[in-house]
Amino acid sequence: MVKRKYIYKADCKFFRGDVPCVPHKKFGVVCADCSYYIPQENIILIIKLGAIGDVIRTTPLLYRIMEEHPRSVIWWLTRTPEVVPSIVDNVLPFTLESILLLQGTQFYKVINLDKDPYACALAKSLRAKEKYGFTLEDGKPAPSNERSLHKFLTGIFDPLNKENTKSYLREIFEIVGWEYNNEKYILEVDNSIRWNIPNDGKPIVGLNTGCGGRWVSRLWPEHNWVELIGLLRQNHYFPLLLGGKAEHDKNLKLAEQTGAYYLGHFPLQKFISLVNQCDLVVTSVTMALHIAIGLKKKVVLFNNIFNRHEFELFGRGIIIEPEKPCKCFFSPKCTNTEYFCMDYIFPSKVFEQIKNLLPYSPY
Repeated sequence: MVKRKYIYKADCKFFRGDVPCVPHKKFGVVCADCSYYIPQENIILIIKLGAIGDVIRTTPLLYRIMEEHPRSVIWWLTRTPEVVPSIVDNVLPFTLESILLLQGTQFYKVINLDKDPYACALAKSLRAKEKYGFTLEDGKPAPSNERSLHKFLTGIFDPLNKENTKSYLREIFEIVGWEYNNEKYILEVDNSIRWNIPNDGKPIVGLNTGCGGRWVSRLWPEHNWVELIGLLRQNHYFPLLLGGKAEHDKNLKLAEQTGAYYLGHFPLQKFISLVNQCDLVVTSVTMALHIAIGLKKKVVLFNNIFNRHEFELFGRGIIIEPEKPCKCFFSPKCTNTEYFCMDYIFPSKVFEQIKNLLPYSPY
C-alpha cells in the first residue's frame, strides 16, 4: 500500500505526472505537505501557429487571461515556440505528438487565432467548454461565433479590410469578448548575449532592409537605403544594417558602399538581442517590426499594402506611406504597371521622422 505521504495532487499547477515536479526536485517537498501547491482550475489553450511576428503580437492576450483566470494553466500551440513568453505554462510545437496530447485533454477555453486550415481543423476537434476564433466548416476556415465574424470578413473582402479602423490587438481581444486596454507585447531577451558596437555614443538606428521573400511589393529600393544612410551619417547617427539570410548580400553591399555598420545575420534570439541595441528601427511590415515593438523601440514603419489601422505602435513610432497611391493592396507582388509605389517613400522624409522621434545633436 502506498503511504499517505505519497498521495499526489494531480490538480496542482506544478504536477507533471510523467516526471517529478519542480518543487519536489528543488526542495524535496511532497504533495501531502507542500507549501508550493497551487490548485489548477482549468486549462486555456491559445493556437497561434503563424509567422514569428504574428505570434509576438498575440502575446498581449496573456495579460488579460492571467487577470481573468489567475488559477488557469495556459498552453500555447505554435510553429515558433522560441518567442512564446515564459509565463506560458506549456508551449507546444505543432507536431503529431502535440496534437495527440491536445486531443486527449479537456480545455476550458480554446482560442484559435489562426485561419490556417490545419489550425482550424484541430480547434474543431478539441474538447472545450468555450471556443473562440476560427474553426473548420466543409473543409474550409470559418468563424467560430459572431464575435469572430468581423476579423474573418476583413480577411476575405478587401473593401471591408480597407474600411476597418480596428487594430489587430483590438480585434483579437474582441474575439475573446474583452475590451482592449492598451496591453503591450511581451518579448523576452537573452541578456547573456554581448555586443561591441562602436557607435561612440551616437544613437543607433537599425535599418531592416528586407521584407520577406513573399511580400516583395513592400521592398524599399536599395538606392533609397543608400541615401538614407548618407543622411544619417552626415547628421551623426549610427546606421546599423539588419536582416536575415535573404538580405545578407544586399547588406554587405550597402555596408561597403555607404560605411553603414553590418554584423551579419543571426539565429532568432541573437537577432532579437541585436535589435535591442538599437534606439530606433526603420522597417517595413516584417518580423523585425514586431520585435522592435516588443522591445519598446521607436519605430519608423513603411506601409503600402496593408490597412494602417492594423498596427499599434504604442505612441513610440510613425507610419510612412507612399506619396503616390499604392494599387497593390494585400498583394505580394506589385500589380501597378505605371510606377512602383515604394519609390515614393522618400529618404529625406524618412530622415525627418527619425529626427522627430530621436532628436540628437553632438554639440
